[in-house]
Amino acid sequence: MNLVIDIGNTLIKYAVFKNDSIVHDQSSESGLFLSKIKELFEQYPQINNAILSSVGKLDRKERDVVALFCKVHVLSSASKVPFKNSYATPHTLGVDRLALAAAAYHQNPRGNTLVIDAGTCITYDMVNNAGEYVGGAISPGIRMRYNAMHNQTAGLPLLQPGELLDFLGNSTESCMHSGVINGVAQEVDGVIGQYRSRFQDLTVILTGGDYHFFAKRLKNTIFANSKFLLEGLNCLLEYNTN
Repeated sequence: MNLVIDIGNTLIKYAVFKNDSIVHDQSSESGLFLSKIKELFEQYPQINNAILSSVGKLDRKERDVVALFCKVHVLSSASKVPFKNSYATPHTLGVDRLALAAAAYHQNPRGNTLVIDAGTCITYDMVNNAGEYVGGAISPGIRMRYNAMHNQTAGLPLLQPGELLDFLGNSTESCMHSGVINGVAQEVDGVIGQYRSRFQDLTVILTGGDYHFFAKRLKNTIFANSKFLLEGLNCLLEYNTN
């Protein structure tokens, strides 16, 4: 059994894999890391290997805690990947994007795949039908856009993401929701269109914590998979331990 740990900007996600399938997953705040690790190994003593992925600087004590229970691989730009990485600055490529590319290659090794991750930032990552990661784009995420409107203006309130009833807002709040939610949906549709014009038979995967806010608003055909990053991390753990 494998343990996948994804340390994000706001939450830590944990997933236990058995034969490439998730048998358990949960999330917690960073302060609960030690207690969650103990619980997981009590519940799943068969875990033999773990992978740690952090979008920020990884605290050594987090690795050391997991290493008390099993072998640990810390994902980095030096980790082995099953695809060809053609990113011009591979040492600056986020480990989360590495994992998404690995999942794309694992799921569709002979096809063109675009992965859109709607998290703190919205990332676009492309793996082509030659098994080559060719890059993508990074855009402000939903909450970042709400925060920017509030922090950089004198009168706009700080809103939480909400469902959009109509793209035509008739109040300040509904106009802000339209600007963010509808704006992101239109942006994503436009980006998908650009990629479809260059890459034939494109498969599009939508994932990330905020994907549900606009998944149904997209005109393009997509596959939604909220666990795609975790699956990619498990692929990389297998690739670096076998």
